[in-house]
Amino acid sequence: MDRGISRYCERRFKDKKCLKLHHLKPNLNKFIITFDGKTEIHVKVLTATSEIMVNAIELNLKSVEFTPEGGVATPATVTLCVEEETAILSFAAPIEPCLGKLFFSFSGELNENLKGFYRSKYTSPSGEARHGAVTQFQAIDARRCFPCWDEPAVKATFDISLCVPHDRVALSNMPVASEEVRGDERLLKFERTPVMSTYLVAVVVGEFDFVEDTTRDGVKVRVYTPVGKKEQGKFALQVATEVMPYYTDYFEVKYPLPKIDLIAIADFAAGAMENWGLVTYRELCLLVDPDNTTTDRKQKIALTVGHELAHQWFGNLVTMEWWTHLWLNEGYATFVESMCVNHMFPEYDIWTQFVTKSVVVGLQDDALKNSHAIEVPICHPSEIDEIFDEISYNKGASIIRMLHKFIGDEDFRKGMKLYLTKHEYANAETEDLWAALQHSSEKPVKEVMSTWTNKMGFPVITVSSKQIGNSRELTLSQKRFCASADMKDDPSMWMVPISLSTSADPTKASHNFVLSDPTQIVTIDNINDGDFVKVNPGTFGFYRTCYSIEMLDQLVPAITSKQLPPLDRLGILDDVFSMVQAGHMAPTEGLKLMSTYSECEDDYTVWKNMCSWITKLNSLFNYADECKKPFLAYARSVLRKISEKLGWDAIEKESHTDTLLRARIIESLVECEDEKTIKEAKTRYEAHRNGTKILPADLRLPVYRAVLTDADASIFQEMVEMYRSADLHEEQHRISFAMGYMKDPELLQKAIDFAMSDDVRKQDTVYVISFIAFSLEGINLAWAHLTKHWQTCLDKFGGTWLITKLVRKVTEKFATVEAADEADKFFAENPISGVKRNVRLGVETARLNAAWLNRDRATIAEWLSEELARIANRATN
Repeated sequence: MDRGISRYCERRFKDKKCLKLHHLKPNLNKFIITFDGKTEIHVKVLTATSEIMVNAIELNLKSVEFTPEGGVATPATVTLCVEEETAILSFAAPIEPCLGKLFFSFSGELNENLKGFYRSKYTSPSGEARHGAVTQFQAIDARRCFPCWDEPAVKATFDISLCVPHDRVALSNMPVASEEVRGDERLLKFERTPVMSTYLVAVVVGEFDFVEDTTRDGVKVRVYTPVGKKEQGKFALQVATEVMPYYTDYFEVKYPLPKIDLIAIADFAAGAMENWGLVTYRELCLLVDPDNTTTDRKQKIALTVGHELAHQWFGNLVTMEWWTHLWLNEGYATFVESMCVNHMFPEYDIWTQFVTKSVVVGLQDDALKNSHAIEVPICHPSEIDEIFDEISYNKGASIIRMLHKFIGDEDFRKGMKLYLTKHEYANAETEDLWAALQHSSEKPVKEVMSTWTNKMGFPVITVSSKQIGNSRELTLSQKRFCASADMKDDPSMWMVPISLSTSADPTKASHNFVLSDPTQIVTIDNINDGDFVKVNPGTFGFYRTCYSIEMLDQLVPAITSKQLPPLDRLGILDDVFSMVQAGHMAPTEGLKLMSTYSECEDDYTVWKNMCSWITKLNSLFNYADECKKPFLAYARSVLRKISEKLGWDAIEKESHTDTLLRARIIESLVECEDEKTIKEAKTRYEAHRNGTKILPADLRLPVYRAVLTDADASIFQEMVEMYRSADLHEEQHRISFAMGYMKDPELLQKAIDFAMSDDVRKQDTVYVISFIAFSLEGINLAWAHLTKHWQTCLDKFGGTWLITKLVRKVTEKFATVEAADEADKFFAENPISGVKRNVRLGVETARLNAAWLNRDRATIAEWLSEELARIANRATN
C-alpha cells in the first residue's frame, strides 16, 4: 500500500477541513440492492501534480473533477488498480499548489461480504424478509463505500447525509442536524464529526427499536435492537450508561461527542466495531433475554460493551499511526474492559478470569514459532486482517496488565491522561505510550516494554533452589519458550518483571526485580527448609515458569490447602501442562497434578483451565486408541467430586462463578461420555421439549450436547427445526455448537450441509464447521469439505477474517505428520493472501500435536492404566 499520500492531502487535525459525503442513498429494493453517492473532499495540493491517487475499490466512479478555490472545475480521467485498491485521477494539465475540492459521483453494490457498505437481511414483525444497510470499514473498507485516503493517520471531519425511506431508521456517528422530506423519502443531514479516521465512519439503515438513557455527564445513550426486542437492550444500556462516566473519570478526559449509540446487527462478521458514536455489534454480543441468556453470555456482553466503549478514547480520540500499532487499540481495550466490568460487577471475579481469557490464550499462541511480534510490519492490505488475533488482543492486554502492576495504578492513570491529552484527535505510536507512562512513573518503561513489543515470543523462567541455613538461594534463568521446537539457539532476552512470594505470606509479593540477564541468583532470607517459593504471584508476568521437581513438590501442600490464591493455583497448573506439551517435563506430571487438584479445587477459573486441558488431551487422543477410553475414564473421575458438590440445580443466592462452574463441569462430563450425566441431560431435555420444565439457559448447551452425542436422524432434524424457529441468536449458537459432538458421520455431513445453507448466517457457518472438527470423524469431514469446496468457501468467506478462522480451526486439530504435510501441500497449491499466517499456525500446531503424541503416548497409556487400577482399588476399599 502506498503510504506517500501526504503530498496530495494535508493531514488535517482541525475541523476547518472536512471530507463531506454530500449524498449516500442505499436502494433497498428486494431485487436491486445498490447505493449511490456523492463525495466532496477539501484538500490542499502541496506541489504541482497532474495525478492524484485515492483509495477506491468496487465502486463505479461516474464523474470526478477538481475545483481550485475560486477556479473552474477540471474533470479527471480515472484509472483503477484493483490489486492496490486505488484510483489514479489524471488531469490534462498539472494542478498547481492551492486549496481546492475533489468531487466524486459514484455508485456501488450493497454487497453480501459483511464489509464496506453491505446489506444485512432481517425478518420484519410481519414475517417479511427485508434488507438493511450497514457499514463495516475496519480495517480498510471505507474505500468500498466512497473514494478516500483510507489510512488511520489521514484524519478529517465528516459531514454525512443519507436519503432513506420514511419507514427506516437511519444512523451515523453524530446526531441528526436537519431533516427534509423528499416525496416518500427523507434526507437526513448529520452534524459534523470530530477529526477522525475513515475506518471509524459508520452508517446504519434499517428497522429498529431502542431504549435510551443519559449518563451523569449528559451523554445520550441508546441501544438499538430488532423491532419488538427493546427489552433485550436494557442490560447493555445499563452497562454503557455506567461505563461512559467511569472512563471519563479514569482517563480524566471527557467523551467529546453528544451521543453514543449501540446497535445489534443481524449479519456481522466481527463481534463488535467501535465506530465513534455508533458502535455496531452482533446480536449475540449485545442482546440479553432475561429468560434465555446464559450467565456466561451476559458477562461476555458486559465485557464487549466495555471494550468497544474504551475505544471511544483509546483508538478513536487517539488513533494508531498505522496498522503496525493495532495492538495499541485492541490490547489496551482488552485490558480496560476487565477494569470497568470489575468496577460494575465485582461479583464476576473478572480479574481472575482475565488470566484464562487473555494471559493463557496469549501464551498459547505466542509459544508457536509462527507467532509474530506485537508490532508487525504491514506491507499490503491483505495482511491487516491476520493481525486481528490473539497476539494483538490477548498478549497486548497481558503485557499492559504486567506494566500496570509494574508501575502501579496511580502512575498508570497519570500516564494515560498524559497520552490522551497530548495526542487527542491525532495519531500515536507505541513509543508515545511508553514515553507518557515513563514520565508519570519515573521507571524505565520504554526500556523494559520494548523487549515485549518488538520481538515475538516470551521467556520461560527456569528456577531451582538451594537451602543455605535459614536462607534460600534461587537460580533463575531465561530463554525463549517454544511449544513446538527447541529454541536453545535463540538469543532472545527480555527485561522480565519478576515477583516472588513465600509460605510466610502467599498473597504478597515479597521480592520484586527485573531479570535482564540470562541467569540471576537471588537470596531469600528467613525461610525454612521445606517452605515454598512461588514465582510470578498473581500470574501478572507474561512468561512460563519451570520449577525444579523439588520446588514443585513444596508447592503441592499449598495447593491442596488452598493456601495459594486461585490465580497462583491456575498459573502452576497451566505452566506444568505447557511444559509437558513442549517436552520439558515428564508426561505424567500434568496428570498427577490434575489428580491433586480434583480432590480440593472449587474455583471456577482454575477448573476452566483444567477443563480446557481435558478437552485438549481428549482431542489429541482421537489419534491414539490406547489412550482415548482410559483417558475419558480418568477425566470422569477427576470431575466427579466437584460435580457432586454442584449438582444440576442452582442454589439460591449462589455465587456468579458457581453458576458458571456448574455449566462447565456438566459440559465436560458430557464431553467425557459420562453415562449418568448424559442420561440426566436427556431426561431434562425431554421435559424442556414437551414444556413440562423449561431448561435454564445456563444448562442448555451441555444438555443439547448430551442429546446430540448419540443422536439419530430424527433428533438431528428436531434440532435443525429448533435452530430455524429460534428467535434469539444465542439459542442458535448453542444448537450449532452442540451439532459438532454427534458421532454418526452421516449426520455430521448433514450438519456441514446445513451450515452452508441459507438457514445459517455467513458469520455463523464458520463456527458450525469448526465445532464439527471435534471427533476424528468430524475433523476428517471438515477437512474434506474445506478442500473439496475450497472455491465455494472463498466465495462465501473470502476477504474477511472468517476464512482465516476456518482454516486455523480445522487444521490445528490434526495430530499426525501426514495430515500436517497434506495441509501444507494443499495451501501451497491453493494460496490466498490474508490466510498464509493462519495456515502456518494451524500446520505448526498439527505438527506439535503429532510430536507430543508420538513422544508421550506409551508413557501416558501406561500411567492411565495404573491410575485407573488405583482408583478402582480405592473404590472397593
